[in-house]
Parts: sequence; structure tokens; C-alpha cells
Amino acid sequence: MGNPDVVVIGAGFGGLACALRLAELGADVVLCETLRYPGGCASTFTRRGYQFEAGATLFSGLGDGQLFANWNDKWDLGVRFDPLDPLVELRTAHGSLAVSPDPASLVRRFIELPGADSEALRGFFRTQRGVADALWKLFEDPSLLPPLSGRAVMRHLGRSLSYGPVVRWMGRPLCDVVASHGLTGWEPLRVYLDAVSQITVQTSSAEAEAPFAMAAVDYFFRGTGHVHGGIGSLAWALTDAIHKAGGKVMLANRAHGIRREGDRWRVETRHAKLQTQVVVANMLPQSLSRMTEPSMKGELRDVEASVESGWGAAMLYLIVDSQAVQDGGAHHLQLVDDESAPFVEGNHVFCSISAADEHARAPKGQRTVTVSTHVPMHELRGLAQEDQGAYIAGIQGRMRATIGRRAPELLEHAVFEMTASPRTFARFTGRHLGYVGGVPRRVGWKHYRPRALWPREASPGLYLVGDSVLLGQSTLAVALGGVRTAARIAMRR
Repeated sequence: MGNPDVVVIGAGFGGLACALRLAELGADVVLCETLRYPGGCASTFTRRGYQFEAGATLFSGLGDGQLFANWNDKWDLGVRFDPLDPLVELRTAHGSLAVSPDPASLVRRFIELPGADSEALRGFFRTQRGVADALWKLFEDPSLLPPLSGRAVMRHLGRSLSYGPVVRWMGRPLCDVVASHGLTGWEPLRVYLDAVSQITVQTSSAEAEAPFAMAAVDYFFRGTGHVHGGIGSLAWALTDAIHKAGGKVMLANRAHGIRREGDRWRVETRHAKLQTQVVVANMLPQSLSRMTEPSMKGELRDVEASVESGWGAAMLYLIVDSQAVQDGGAHHLQLVDDESAPFVEGNHVFCSISAADEHARAPKGQRTVTVSTHVPMHELRGLAQEDQGAYIAGIQGRMRATIGRRAPELLEHAVFEMTASPRTFARFTGRHLGYVGGVPRRVGWKHYRPRALWPREASPGLYLVGDSVLLGQSTLAVALGGVRTAARIAMRR
């Protein structure tokens, strides 16, 4: 039986980041992962000789001075980050909007549209940018995130005026900000904000908590790009960095039990029995509840309820020939079929297309495409077991119809297709019932409670990281949550 200082369960980006930071701080850390590859929901997997992104998305934290770029330099990871222009192309029945890395160009594009109120639009984006600047500075300097040192508290006090725009909109939906600038009913802005909000804060602009949503509108402009070879190449590189820093990573090593024994934790895994002072669980709270003693379950109930208000995903995995895409770079498309309907269940899809020179992912002349849409899990779970398959098949049919209308070139040049459902995610990633995407940031003061803003401890020495707790969804957010949880553990040690 091993006796490391910390056992981290789950090699998603929250677990990878927490393990690496702990190793950097001198802890003896062991990371255990069920799968044979790291990354969790943000991974690159292989089927039929092709390598697909598990989910369709863009990744941030890749810019100079940001977390992943810093680690890439510090540990000589050799990961290639490709800037994109456009970062994403939004296609609707009314045309196409290509979003470049320059936020000013986005404002100009809106102002040029018929019926645009230029002053109102400039005012809205000034408000949005002020909130985004204040909140993204926390991501750019993680020492300002909880747990807070005395120095960090003083720095927050020194920049308190910059938080004024954030405080003004706390507890209010993003649509209130739009209304305050007289832009309610102007559909081009509403459609864009709904599309961005759905893939970032996991809800529409009418329901999104305004400060989080305004920060998320800047997601495309804050070190976001393409990880060459797939996000899995970054996940593998972080496992190498953990080894270099003195930690240990055990893949294909499922943890199936955690229990308290005196002043230590006993972790039962497929290949080892470990005793440790601290356990970090990179998983959904429902999965942690199943692994621990019944007395701990109440500590996670609020997080479990938040997760269950969220989403699963229906997926299409395509291989297209080279004629489907005009140039050689990676591409990301957001496609909306009916702008008046909710941006879920195949009416809104996100497509991530690999670059032409990623030959490990597809042979020369072919490219991989990952397509995803949101599935409301309360709808799926409300169906009888025998009806759930038909429901998902219907969503996937709607996805194909949306692609056929908004990006027909993908279907016309497709040479291979594979589907996936929430059940697929549950089976291959261990995600409880296939929930993905984190906790929706719907309007409400619950996001500012101390338990939501601090590293989450389910029991003394047992921490939860990932997209359902501190900082929430996005690869960068869960990684920073892991880093700050490591800081909390180090402070206590």
C-alpha cells in the first residue's frame, strides 16, 4: 500500500492541474484515472483509426502569460497552440458572422448591420467590456482567486473601483443589460448573445447571470485558439509535466472506494490501495457520493441539484474530405436553424473541424469533425427507457438537418459518421448519466455564496474539483479551479 501526501482521482483538466501544481509545490502526489488516456470530457479519443475531440469546443488559456502557455514554457511541453482567424463563424438563416480575435471588429460588424443603433451598441459593448476586464484579470492572475492571502486581499481592495460594474449587475440576467441600452428586440444581438451564452455559461441570455455572461462574451478574445493535434495532446503533455515535477500518474486505474480510517483516507483502486492525508476528486458530486460513506452525502446535495439542472450532449463525429473546407486551418462553426426556438436539441450545433496538417487525426486529404448539441437532461430522464433512444435519434436527425441548411458542405463531403449520446458519455467518461458542460450559470445570488467561491471540501481532507464547483465550466476554468484547490491544500499542509 502506498502512502502519498495527496491522491487525485480523475485526470480531467481539474485533476491534471491540481496534481501538477501540488507536485510543483513539493507534495508527493498520485493521480489515478479510469481511462487509458487523460483529459476526461476534454480529451481526444481514437475510433476506427481517427482521432476526434470528445466535445466540440474552443479552448482558452493558450495566450502569452496564461496558465497553459506558462506550463508549456516551464515544462518544455512542446504543445503547439494555433491562433485562429476567424475564431468561430456563426451561421443563421440571416447570414454569417465571422468572429475575429479583435473585439473591436465584432462591434463594427454589428454597427454595419441594417437597423443597428450604433451608439446603443457601443454603449452595450463598453459595459460588457468593463465587466469582462475586471473578471478576466482574476483568470490572468490566479493568486487573486480564492483561497486569498493577506496580500491578495489588499490587492483586491486597491482595485475595488474596477469591480463597480460587476456589482451593479449581480443577480440580474444578461437581457437586463441589453434592455438598459435600449437594444431589447434587436435580433442580431440577441441571437449572438444566446449562441455565445449557450456554449459558455450553458443557458440563454434571458436566463444567464449577467456578470458571468458578460465575461463569457469575451471568451473568444482571451487566449482562445486551437491545440494542434487535439486537446488530448495538451492533456498528455500535462501528465508528462506531473512526472517531471515528481508526481505519479496511473492511467487505466479506476478508483472505486474512499473511506476514512483514523486521520487518513483509504483509496481503493484497480491496481493499488493507497492511504493519504488528502484526496482530490475530479468528478461529478454524484459519482463522489457513490464512492464515499453515507454520512458525507449531505455535504454534496446542493452541488448535485445544480448539476441535475444542466445538460447532456448528443454528438455526431464525421470524417470529411478536403473539399469540405477551403483552407488548411482548424475551423469552428456555430449553426442555428430556427432563431426563434431554444438553442438546444439540434436547433443549435457547434462544429469543431481539425486542421489539414493534423495527419495523426485523419489521413492526408481528410479531416475530423466533432458536432455537439445540448440535450436537456430533465427531458431525457423523464422518458421511459425504451423511448430515450428514439428521443436522441430525433435530436441527431435535427442536427443533420441544421448542418444541411447551414453547412451543407460538411454532409456533402462526409465519408464517415459515428454518433454518441449522454449514455455514450456515461459509459466512456464515467460522467454520471452523461451530464456534461458544468453547472448552468442561470441568474441568481447563489453563485456568490462562499461555498461557490471557495475550494469545495466535502469532508475534512476530501476536495471536489471540476466543472461543477469552483470557477465552473471551460477547460481553463476547471484547471484554474484545480490550481487554487492545490493552493488551499498547500496552505493547510
